[in-house]
Amino acid sequence: MRVAHAVLDAVIAHAREAAPAECCGLLLGREGVVVEAIRTANVADERETRFVIDPKGHIDGRREARRRGLDVAGFYHSHPRSAASPSAADRAEASYPDHLYLIVSLAREPPEVGLFSLESGGPGNFVRRPFVTVG
Repeated sequence: MRVAHAVLDAVIAHAREAAPAECCGLLLGREGVVVEAIRTANVADERETRFVIDPKGHIDGRREARRRGLDVAGFYHSHPRSAASPSAADRAEASYPDHLYLIVSLAREPPEVGLFSLESGGPGNFVRRPFVTVG
């Protein structure tokens, strides 16, 4: 998997702006490359420990991707105080199999980034995916 350097910069900037709350958004891509991150509002009740992507932002992001010939490859969110790996809440609430989940942790400097895919076959079945930054 390849992730554009600009995507990581955008997600980290969003995470820093949203802290101490979690930020979230969509990842757009094509042919194995994540080329853009689209910010969405986090509408969770407890934004410091979980995220819920705003439904309107989700739909608008999907429409924008389709209009531009891109796919929604997955989603991103931040962990302001914990590691860049799926939390218990992430595992319980993930609902898009075969999508990517990028998590940025602000618990260290520089921020840590983890990329995972949610596999079919059970709730919260995340698999870490190696990636390289491009462009």
